[in-house]
Amino acid sequence: MRRRMLLVGLWAATTAVAVLVGVFAVSTVGATIRDRGPVGDEVVRDTAVDPASVPAPDGPRVREEISGEWGAFVVQCRDTWAYGVGVRPDEAAGWRVVSWEKGPDDDVDAVFSDGRNSVDLEVFCNRGRPTLAELERNTLADD
Repeated sequence: MRRRMLLVGLWAATTAVAVLVGVFAVSTVGATIRDRGPVGDEVVRDTAVDPASVPAPDGPRVREEISGEWGAFVVQCRDTWAYGVGVRPDEAAGWRVVSWEKGPDDDVDAVFSDGRNSVDLEVFCNRGRPTLAELERNTLADD
Protein backbone atom coordinates (compact mmCIF):
# COMPACT_ATOMS: atom_id res chain seq x y z
CA MET A 1 0.00 0.00 0.00
CA ARG A 2 2.82 2.35 0.86
CA ARG A 3 4.50 1.76 -2.51
CA ARG A 4 1.25 2.51 -4.34
CA MET A 5 0.86 5.82 -2.48
CA LEU A 6 4.46 6.72 -3.32
CA LEU A 7 3.85 6.03 -7.03
CA VAL A 8 0.64 8.11 -7.02
CA GLY A 9 2.52 10.97 -5.32
CA LEU A 10 5.34 10.81 -7.88
CA TRP A 11 2.84 10.75 -10.73
CA ALA A 12 1.02 13.83 -9.32
CA ALA A 13 4.30 15.71 -8.84
CA THR A 14 5.49 14.86 -12.35
CA THR A 15 2.15 15.99 -13.81
CA ALA A 16 2.27 19.28 -11.89
CA VAL A 17 5.83 19.99 -13.08
CA ALA A 18 4.85 19.20 -16.70
CA VAL A 19 1.87 21.57 -16.50
CA LEU A 20 3.99 24.36 -15.01
CA VAL A 21 6.65 23.94 -17.71
CA GLY A 22 3.95 24.05 -20.41
CA VAL A 23 2.35 27.20 -18.99
CA PHE A 24 5.74 28.88 -18.71
CA ALA A 25 6.68 27.96 -22.29
CA VAL A 26 3.40 29.20 -23.74
CA SER A 27 3.50 32.47 -21.79
CA THR A 28 7.13 33.08 -22.79
CA VAL A 29 6.48 32.46 -26.48
CA GLY A 30 3.33 34.61 -26.32
CA ALA A 31 5.27 37.46 -24.73
CA THR A 32 7.93 37.38 -27.44
CA ILE A 33 5.47 37.70 -30.31
CA ARG A 34 2.99 40.08 -28.67
CA ASP A 35 2.89 43.64 -30.07
CA ARG A 36 5.17 42.84 -33.00
CA GLY A 37 2.47 42.71 -35.69
CA PRO A 38 1.80 39.82 -38.03
CA VAL A 39 4.70 38.15 -39.73
CA GLY A 40 4.53 37.27 -43.43
CA ASP A 41 6.96 35.09 -45.34
CA GLU A 42 6.61 36.72 -48.74
CA VAL A 43 6.70 40.41 -47.88
CA VAL A 44 9.72 42.52 -46.99
CA ARG A 45 8.89 45.24 -44.50
CA ASP A 46 10.12 48.79 -44.81
CA THR A 47 11.63 49.58 -41.42
CA ALA A 48 13.40 52.69 -42.72
CA VAL A 49 10.36 54.95 -42.15
CA ASP A 50 11.36 58.27 -40.65
CA PRO A 51 9.65 58.47 -37.20
CA ALA A 52 8.91 62.16 -37.85
CA SER A 53 6.73 61.12 -40.81
CA VAL A 54 4.58 58.76 -38.73
CA PRO A 55 1.16 60.34 -38.16
CA ALA A 56 0.01 61.11 -34.64
CA PRO A 57 -3.07 59.23 -33.36
CA ASP A 58 -5.17 62.37 -33.85
CA GLY A 59 -3.40 63.19 -37.12
CA PRO A 60 -4.51 62.57 -40.68
CA ARG A 61 -5.71 59.25 -41.93
CA VAL A 62 -3.21 57.42 -44.12
CA ARG A 63 -4.65 55.57 -47.12
CA GLU A 64 -2.71 53.27 -49.43
CA GLU A 65 -3.51 50.79 -52.16
CA ILE A 66 -2.06 47.29 -52.18
CA SER A 67 -2.18 46.10 -55.78
CA GLY A 68 -1.08 43.27 -58.03
CA GLU A 69 -2.26 41.14 -60.91
CA TRP A 70 -5.46 40.39 -58.95
CA GLY A 71 -6.50 44.06 -58.62
CA ALA A 72 -6.28 46.39 -55.62
CA PHE A 73 -7.19 46.53 -51.93
CA VAL A 74 -7.46 50.05 -50.50
CA VAL A 75 -6.68 50.28 -46.77
CA GLN A 76 -6.74 53.26 -44.45
CA CYS A 77 -4.98 53.55 -41.10
CA ARG A 78 -6.13 55.61 -38.16
CA ASP A 79 -3.36 55.17 -35.63
CA THR A 80 -3.19 51.37 -35.10
CA TRP A 81 -6.67 50.64 -36.51
CA ALA A 82 -6.95 49.33 -40.06
CA TYR A 83 -10.01 49.96 -42.25
CA GLY A 84 -10.70 48.23 -45.55
CA VAL A 85 -11.93 51.11 -47.72
CA GLY A 86 -12.54 49.25 -50.97
CA VAL A 87 -11.52 46.55 -53.40
CA ARG A 88 -11.13 46.60 -57.17
CA PRO A 89 -10.59 43.23 -58.84
CA ASP A 90 -8.91 43.10 -62.25
CA GLU A 91 -12.05 41.87 -63.99
CA ALA A 92 -10.42 42.05 -67.42
CA ALA A 93 -7.99 39.34 -66.27
CA GLY A 94 -10.82 37.27 -64.73
CA TRP A 95 -10.31 38.18 -61.07
CA ARG A 96 -13.20 38.69 -58.63
CA VAL A 97 -13.49 39.53 -54.95
CA VAL A 98 -14.37 36.56 -52.75
CA SER A 99 -14.46 38.53 -49.48
CA TRP A 100 -13.00 41.56 -47.77
CA GLU A 101 -13.04 42.99 -44.28
CA LYS A 102 -14.04 46.60 -43.60
CA GLY A 103 -12.78 46.83 -40.02
CA PRO A 104 -11.93 48.57 -37.85
CA ASP A 105 -9.58 45.88 -36.67
CA ASP A 106 -5.89 45.36 -35.95
CA ASP A 107 -5.66 43.93 -39.48
CA VAL A 108 -8.00 43.63 -42.47
CA ASP A 109 -8.15 40.91 -45.11
CA ALA A 110 -9.19 40.63 -48.75
CA VAL A 111 -9.46 37.48 -50.86
CA PHE A 112 -9.38 37.55 -54.68
CA SER A 113 -9.93 34.61 -57.04
CA ASP A 114 -9.73 33.98 -60.77
CA GLY A 115 -11.41 30.57 -60.49
CA ARG A 116 -8.14 28.65 -60.65
CA ASN A 117 -6.07 30.67 -58.15
CA SER A 118 -6.75 32.72 -55.06
CA VAL A 119 -4.80 35.50 -53.36
CA ASP A 120 -5.36 36.29 -49.68
CA LEU A 121 -4.02 39.65 -48.44
CA GLU A 122 -3.65 40.66 -44.80
CA VAL A 123 -2.85 44.32 -44.07
CA PHE A 124 -2.12 45.96 -40.70
CA CYS A 125 -1.05 49.42 -39.58
CA ASN A 126 2.68 49.70 -39.00
CA ARG A 127 3.54 53.08 -37.46
CA GLY A 128 0.21 54.40 -38.74
CA ARG A 129 0.75 53.24 -42.32
CA PRO A 130 -0.93 50.33 -44.16
CA THR A 131 1.57 47.49 -44.39
CA LEU A 132 1.14 44.18 -46.16
CA ALA A 133 1.62 41.53 -43.48
CA GLU A 134 0.89 38.44 -45.51
CA LEU A 135 0.20 37.57 -49.13
CA GLU A 136 -0.92 33.97 -49.55
CA ARG A 137 -1.32 32.42 -53.00
CA ASN A 138 -3.29 29.20 -53.46
CA THR A 139 -4.15 26.99 -56.40
CA LEU A 140 -7.77 25.91 -56.21
CA ALA A 141 -9.04 22.39 -56.86
CA ASP A 142 -10.89 21.66 -60.12
CA ASP A 143 -14.22 20.98 -58.33
